Amino acid sequence: MRSLAFALLLLASVGATAQTSPMPDAAAQPDISLLTIGPGNIYFERFGHNAIVVRDPASGEAVAYNYGIFDFEQEDFLLNFARGRMHYRIAADALDDDLEMYRAEGRSITEQRLNLLPAQARVLTDFLDWNMRPQNMFYRYDYFEANCSTRVRDALDLALGGALHAQSEGRARGYTYRLDALRLMAPQPLLMLGIDLGLGPSVDKRIDFWQESFVPAMVRSVVSQTNTRSADGKNIPLVATETVVAVGRVEQPPALPPDLRWPFLIAGAAIGCLLLWLQHPRRALARIPLAVFAALFELFCGLGGIVLLFLWFGTEHHAAWRNENLFLLNPLCLLLLPTWIGSRRARWRIRRTTVWIAWLVVLCAAFALFSKILPWFVQANLAWIVLFLPIHLALAITLTRAGSRPL
Repeated sequence: MRSLAFALLLLASVGATAQTSPMPDAAAQPDISLLTIGPGNIYFERFGHNAIVVRDPASGEAVAYNYGIFDFEQEDFLLNFARGRMHYRIAADALDDDLEMYRAEGRSITEQRLNLLPAQARVLTDFLDWNMRPQNMFYRYDYFEANCSTRVRDALDLALGGALHAQSEGRARGYTYRLDALRLMAPQPLLMLGIDLGLGPSVDKRIDFWQESFVPAMVRSVVSQTNTRSADGKNIPLVATETVVAVGRVEQPPALPPDLRWPFLIAGAAIGCLLLWLQHPRRALARIPLAVFAALFELFCGLGGIVLLFLWFGTEHHAAWRNENLFLLNPLCLLLLPTWIGSRRARWRIRRTTVWIAWLVVLCAAFALFSKILPWFVQANLAWIVLFLPIHLALAITLTRAGSRPL
């Protein structure tokens, strides 16, 4: 709210100045650039980064204003991260120091010099100076709506009087927050899969270019396609020049994440069939691998469900709320764990209640599949459904066949 109020005051003061005083000397105005850095090797660098560069024409000094700065040593950082209460900040660094660091990390660097009027450049630099004050430098971080990239986007849009928003809103390529997040994390498959499991349905809505600008590369694209007005009122490109400062050596993300539906369906069906084969009474030696797999699987599903419930009801990670994977990662699976641990014994007996719980887990997973035809369940998790449902089904059939007799 304070940021919005300050922005309105800035715009008002610029308008008043334009009517009462001559235009400042264009030669004295700071040179403004957008710096876009490609993905890095570390997981929190996979989305890339961007910064606003301000060059002083008199001294030649170049300062990079970076949002998204965090510190692992900050008090209660990990606890606040787990609860979704992350406070990141802006920092002003010497441009040469930043460029040296990114080159050493093998990341690509592109600079776009912007065609800003003196008044627009003044609005931007005044806002950045205000944002650098100790009482204003911290902000509530959100992966998709308030990260390093959206803050840069919003600052540029403020200076342009909303032109960036107006020319990117409503234009789209059919992407979603989930799709972008997964493709950017694709070079790290395990982390990509964990993120996919943890994200809820709110990230599956189609987003336009303005919303997709949580990705630094999209801000670069939006800026390159935006037009502005010159001093004489002509329509000109916002980007005056674009320079590739460094070519990256880090693996670049694909245009789309891998489609896991068929691989997961084949894997789920194959595992389910193998489990049914292992549970045959005459295959006594198969009892141990069956017990080990089933126990680990139920443990994973049960604990996973508890994590998803915690993210929903115990944190402010809004992107993880109402996660439909709870139909698959079911906390009820923990109630089946003692039975499967005991299944390695020759005289293994099963309570009827345990069988009912197993089929209730199957019913929940089956509902997850059925829900895909309902308009209220929009989460893009079909790949996980076709992986987990056959396994839950095979384990329930195994428990039913075992009944009250030993395997």
